[in-house]
Amino acid sequence: MLKKICLGTILSSALLADTIFVSNEKDNTISVIDSDTNKVVKTYEVGQRPRGILLTSDYSKLYICASDDDTVQAMDTKTGEILYNLPAGEDPEQFALHPDGKELYISNEDDGIVTVVDTQKKDVVAQIEVGIEPEGMAVSPDGTVAINTTETSNFLHWIDTKSKKIIHNTIVDQRPRHIEFSKNGDKIWASSEIGGTVMVIDVKTKKSVAKFGFKIPGIFKDLIQPVGIKLTDDGKYAFVALGPANHVAVVDAKTYKVIKYLLVGKRVWQLEFADNGKKLYTTNGVSGDVSVIDVDSLKVEKSIKVGRYPWGLAVIPK
Repeated sequence: MLKKICLGTILSSALLADTIFVSNEKDNTISVIDSDTNKVVKTYEVGQRPRGILLTSDYSKLYICASDDDTVQAMDTKTGEILYNLPAGEDPEQFALHPDGKELYISNEDDGIVTVVDTQKKDVVAQIEVGIEPEGMAVSPDGTVAINTTETSNFLHWIDTKSKKIIHNTIVDQRPRHIEFSKNGDKIWASSEIGGTVMVIDVKTKKSVAKFGFKIPGIFKDLIQPVGIKLTDDGKYAFVALGPANHVAVVDAKTYKVIKYLLVGKRVWQLEFADNGKKLYTTNGVSGDVSVIDVDSLKVEKSIKVGRYPWGLAVIPK
């Protein structure tokens, strides 16, 4: 067993730092990074093939998609202890928590369904049939709609969170992977990995307002595969992870034009902000590290070695 160190010590004594959790898909672990030192301060053993991770609103628990265990684990963020498992359907990969913290919407890649779990009763509320290979999952800031991407069907499925029924389908480019709502919930950004594009959609009309691709000198087009997306709170930038292209694209969130490409680690996957949005952390699966980007200067500052195939990110702010 890996040594477990009490996270409470760090949270009480390191109020100047954010705490960053990273899921390591091949090691079955969670790495914990202190944003002040940008070093791994502990590693926790968890279930098999952890991918998507997210925090409860009070930061007391970290939910972990343990994909090969067909469950979502709830980990105590102070001790690293697995408190309980939630029913999750088969092969959970990504998920999203309703703003009220009660319902968890989970993509079940192998079954073609979205499983909705009551996190308080620890019961399945609904299972919604969607397209083939569901992947990305997001819930709107107002909690009225959940959106799921299906990789093989090339759809975004809009789910009414009250009725648990699909109310609309939007076709996008090949192999959609991630959904990101704007801060006020008026738009969604959807990445298509094989299509090589990002589509921006108006939530009210459900129509596309923009679609753009990427071009990096010296890199083959088929290696430019957009996956994770993060938007700055001020609406200035969108950051897009470009997978095996090993770059993060910086996009003007108003004009939808690419401003810059930042070289990070190999097969960059997901992104998350820390330090009040001043830093952006990326998981780089093949190189087994996390890159740190300074948002103001748009420069990569550091690489942090974590476990094998880092996948997801979640941040407890200071």
